[in-house]
Amino acid sequence: MNLYPAIDILDGNAVRLAKGDFDAKKVYDQDPLSAARAFAEDGARWLHVVDLDGAKSGEPVNIAHLRAIVEELGLPVQFGGGLRSMAAIDAALSAGATRVILGTAVFTSDLLWEALEAHGPDRVIVSIDARGGCVATHGWLEATSIPVQEAIERLSGSTDESQGPGGVKRFVFTNIDHDGMLDGPNRDEAMMAARAAGDGSVILSGGIGELAHLEALAQLREEQQLDGLDGVIVGKALYERRFTVAEAQAALGG
Repeated sequence: MNLYPAIDILDGNAVRLAKGDFDAKKVYDQDPLSAARAFAEDGARWLHVVDLDGAKSGEPVNIAHLRAIVEELGLPVQFGGGLRSMAAIDAALSAGATRVILGTAVFTSDLLWEALEAHGPDRVIVSIDARGGCVATHGWLEATSIPVQEAIERLSGSTDESQGPGGVKRFVFTNIDHDGMLDGPNRDEAMMAARAAGDGSVILSGGIGELAHLEALAQLREEQQLDGLDGVIVGKALYERRFTVAEAQAALGG
């Protein structure tokens, strides 16, 4: 499994939120590049960068930070937040993103299918952000009545309701109620998301607080033969040095 250290950018700072609450932020580094550099020096192989300003405003705000991170560090970056038009997606890819993450636009427009056709399923990730078992949108600020499992199955092509060119192959699944709480991932949710993705892959996010949480996910992947469980996004626990990037990657078996 892969480790994706998280850099969430808000007001120009690298921050973490608690349960997706923008008013409950904590600044960990005033310079996102500095945060990314620390992860890279600790052995990170990927970075997960989210433009929280863009998620709120509806268009990316921190493309310059993305470009600076890619140009200096050369690591592959998956980038999301405010990508609700082809122009925004193209700007992120032009700035060096290896993958773009789409969330709100997946449920409010046909942008996903345009992006998949233009860039292919390996470069487009769908973010399924869940609160109370249903999908949340608009920077986690608005709720829908769409069940998480139904959303993943439909988008991946696991059901007859699938549309678009071949379906989605990559997902990020976040339980917002666990995000930033360090209380551990939900085993049942992890299995549900990985199986709902069919032949696709899922990256889990939210709640990782100790190495035992990562070891449990790696064990779950092996025991349940969840080949689609690609990896884990970790933010707060790394910033607070509960473990290092290298320790986390070892716990995940990579």
